[in-house]
Amino acid sequence: MEELPQENNHSYQPQPQGNQPETTPQHSSGLDFQNRIDLSKIQKGVAEIRNQLGKVIVGQEEFIELLMVSIFANGHALIEGVPGVAKTITTKLIARTMDVGFSRIQFTPDLMPSDILGTSVFDIKKNEFDFKKGPVFSNIILIDEINRAPAKTQAALFEVMAERQITMDGVQYEMEHPFLVFATQNPVEQEGTYRLPEAQLDRFLFKIEVGYPSLDEEIAILDGNHLRKNEDPTELIGAIFSAKEIAEFQYIIQNVLVEPKLIRYIASIVHTTRNNPFLFLGASPRASISILNAAKAVAAIRGRDFVIPEDIKFVAIPALKHRIVVSPEKEMEGISSTQIINQIIESIEIPR
Repeated sequence: MEELPQENNHSYQPQPQGNQPETTPQHSSGLDFQNRIDLSKIQKGVAEIRNQLGKVIVGQEEFIELLMVSIFANGHALIEGVPGVAKTITTKLIARTMDVGFSRIQFTPDLMPSDILGTSVFDIKKNEFDFKKGPVFSNIILIDEINRAPAKTQAALFEVMAERQITMDGVQYEMEHPFLVFATQNPVEQEGTYRLPEAQLDRFLFKIEVGYPSLDEEIAILDGNHLRKNEDPTELIGAIFSAKEIAEFQYIIQNVLVEPKLIRYIASIVHTTRNNPFLFLGASPRASISILNAAKAVAAIRGRDFVIPEDIKFVAIPALKHRIVVSPEKEMEGISSTQIINQIIESIEIPR
């Protein structure tokens, strides 16, 4: 595939937006600036999460950062990787850093929608049906091996992931805030899996791919496991954020500055996926919104109250790769969605 020329990546600084309250000077990418928004609490909490997870998890810095971005951007995450690369344990530990409800659901081929959402049970004493809530009624939902269940079970998640509610017997039940779904899956090429439909994939903010550790990382994993002996790693992690604080951070992040030229940059990336000859299906406007919200969260985590192009480029691949479909001809040639997204990003001029 023809390589497209890469743009020079210069530092970006937003234009002043009128009189804004000043806070403590922050430092990022070699620039000195003053934030309009106090991000110190978010930065301190994120640093503590990294410190806590470092007691158990070796490497996986990008994976952990994208999970935190998902939380602060109020979006669900799909995590793909072969068995044994710490998808489930990392997600469980992230959930442990928040003082909220947690529920784990193991998807299997015989799992029914009612096993997730709940079911109505007839109460003889009351002479009426009572709705018994399923495990989806929690704050952080870990769905293990989501692609092990058939389509009808996966479809049970459509409404609750998109609208944070379920409708049962004509009654709507709202989910408590925060409500986030972290789902793991094995690669679709493996036996006994069901491919997730596009409508289901589109409800995930990110698709995060987790690879094998390096040799040095694997040695560190073995050393840590040997030293912990039979100690439960989840007991090493304590709660850092409350539900109220998460809601506060999500509100703060929505106020992160995004200049019009960066809005256009996001729209141009997504729009180009719809006209790319290598793609059978491009991304929808929901992808644009996902990139926008995720870029705001990345900026806040990194200590800025404004978005720069590097934030957008960082989240574009995990936000787009599950929302586009490579044409059959290019797929047979071994061209991946990640390669195509990278070329699209590099073909668009970076805002100055």
